[in-house]
Formats: sequence, structure tokens, C-alpha cells
Amino acid sequence: MATPGVRRVGLTGGIASGKTTVADLLAERGALLIDSDVLAREVVEPGTPGLAALVERFGPGVLTADGHLDRPALGRLVFGADEAARSARRDLEAVVHPAVRARAAELEASAGLDQVVVHVIPLLVETGRSGSFDLVVVVDVDPAVQRTRLLARGGLDPEQADARIAAQASRADRLAVADVVVDNNGTADDLARHVDDLWERIRPR
Repeated sequence: MATPGVRRVGLTGGIASGKTTVADLLAERGALLIDSDVLAREVVEPGTPGLAALVERFGPGVLTADGHLDRPALGRLVFGADEAARSARRDLEAVVHPAVRARAAELEASAGLDQVVVHVIPLLVETGRSGSFDLVVVVDVDPAVQRTRLLARGGLDPEQADARIAAQASRADRLAVADVVVDNNGTADDLARHVDDLWERIRPR
């Protein structure tokens, strides 16, 4: 439920598109950030019902030796093109998404009047939530640039990187729900200027 007087912005984009950078720039300008990726980690910390549910579904092999979620091990189960991986990903989302939404609602309730609240949601399109916000902002990048940036992070081979990209909504589907598109194919200075333009549009008056 929206908080009266709060402007709610949904910020999304493909993996390695630069969502986090855009979100951080908006926070510097005064936005309250609610990052679904951060919350997704929070709701599966040791001792949480979320982690217990994942272990029940996927087995103890998704835990590290010290009892934390083994994300690479889980990723090998849920990121793939076959039906088993798709089913596993749906089961993962059925555990994590409701818990994240509940926590996000708690955080939004703390926003001040006329606060701009930016919900950073990588799977905004996939979860059908584009209509839940006053404004949807899509960080857009050329697919070749996206792939290069993802591989540059390390930790994934090209096949794994392609699987992560393929598991998300298409570029066309994201752009179709955008009220504002932030182009991140250029330099850091270019991106900062685009965010300045966005902030001028959404900032409190």
C-alpha cells in the first residue's frame, strides 16, 4: 500500500545494466532507496524462515559450511533453460518474493511526506509489478555491452553469463513498460547527467 504524499518509483533494468549505480546517484540526490536485491539477501539470512524454506525445497547442498546460503550452488540449480531450472526458479521466487515485498512495505512506511521512494527491482517486469508505481524507470544498455560488463565482474563463465541474461525479461519487454529510459551505454559523466534529468522530473517541489 502506498504511503500518502510519497512518490513511488520503480527502477529496473537487466543484470549488469547499471541499476545500482543509478540508484546510488538518486540516493545522493535525496531519494529513499528500497533495494530488492539487498532485501532478498536479508530475508534468507541464517535463522530466517526464508532460508529454512529454501533448505526444505533444495536440500542442505544450498548451504555453506557456516550455515549461510550458498548462492553459487543455488544459482546452478535455478539458472538454466530446461524445465527443471525454470521450476526451481519459480519455487525460489515463491519463497523470496513475498518476504521481500513485506519488508519493502515496512521500509516504505517509514518514508517522510513528499519523499521520493525508489524501489530497485531487477525482476519488475517478470513479476508483473510495473503498474504498482507512479513512475517506472528502466536503465537500458546494449546487450553486447551488458554481456561484457557482466563477464568483467568475474565469477561467471560466458555460458553462465548468458544463462543469467536469458533468465530475465527481454530488453524489449522492459522498454515496453518504461515511463523513463536511462541510457547507460556512455560514460559515467553521461550517466550522471541522465540521472540529473530524471531527478529534476521526480524530486519533491
